[in-house]
Amino acid sequence: MSKKFKIGIIGMGMIGEHHAKAIAEIDEAELIAIQCRTANKGVELSKSLNVTYYPDYMDMVNDKNIDIIDVCLPSGMHMEAAVKAAESGKHVIVEKPIDITLEKADKIINTCKECGIKLGIIFQSRFAIANQKLKDAVTNGELGKIVLGDAYIKWHRPQSYYDSRDWRGTLKGDGGAALINQSIHTIDLLQWFMGPVKRIYGKIATLTHDIEGEDVGTAVLEFENSALGVIEGSTSVYPGYPQRIEIHGAKGSVITEADEIINWAIEGKEPFKAEEDKGHGTGASDPMAISFEKHRRQIQDFIDAIKEDREPLVNGEEGRKALEIVIGIYKSSKEGQPVDLPL
Repeated sequence: MSKKFKIGIIGMGMIGEHHAKAIAEIDEAELIAIQCRTANKGVELSKSLNVTYYPDYMDMVNDKNIDIIDVCLPSGMHMEAAVKAAESGKHVIVEKPIDITLEKADKIINTCKECGIKLGIIFQSRFAIANQKLKDAVTNGELGKIVLGDAYIKWHRPQSYYDSRDWRGTLKGDGGAALINQSIHTIDLLQWFMGPVKRIYGKIATLTHDIEGEDVGTAVLEFENSALGVIEGSTSVYPGYPQRIEIHGAKGSVITEADEIINWAIEGKEPFKAEEDKGHGTGASDPMAISFEKHRRQIQDFIDAIKEDREPLVNGEEGRKALEIVIGIYKSSKEGQPVDLPL
């Protein structure tokens, strides 16, 4: 009989509940504890989930029965909880972004290494079959020399979305807004497909919301492989459209929408269709209109990494990459000139 990995979730907002559903579908995982910043909600959820409720997450971190701590707090609060969990010998999963600064990201990564535990950052779109197929095609050179890589995240969030949580769209809690929160999944995919970014020309603006962070952001990218690309991310585009990635090479192009391939045109190759992987949904207009299947796959990979003593497919270093690109866009916009990576 395989071991059941006991998991505790810190932070039971919308994404924390999403993680709980994913964990429930994993044979080798068992959710046994939660913490919630809203006490009444935490108590009610603990009853419905049949788990222990901890008002203070440090009590959860110190629970010797727990193997994995899953951090689903507001973005700017990730580091403290992740570091405390690692120092207590718990393996750590952190919802994206890893945190809101590179310094805090590095603190998480270094502490987990020093404590000899596994660290995984949630970028569940890497676990869509279509995206893995595209990654393989690029890696194997099927598209020829890559020339363009573009990410479009034209989503919509009403003002009420930001008003409903005290941290959303704030610099302290969110680190920004449309790019670091909604767009970062697609930005992660873009750099995963295209390779490291060399230079960024970025511009952000706040045009339709009363928030500190940006609701429109654009960037022109130069990749280390000499290809060019663009990022367009927003929460101001009504009614909101599925996120889109376009990867173009000298011998072929692939276009995806909402983690599904909509165009596969490679010289001498048959079109690829991942029919069995349809229906994951998109957060274009509703942040919870997505399936938890890709989260399930990523958490399963994390558990497998512990069992096999290997790195998870999205470890701390991988999870840091998209954050650095976003921060590079912010820096370029503020300074009015291009910035070079690494920062």
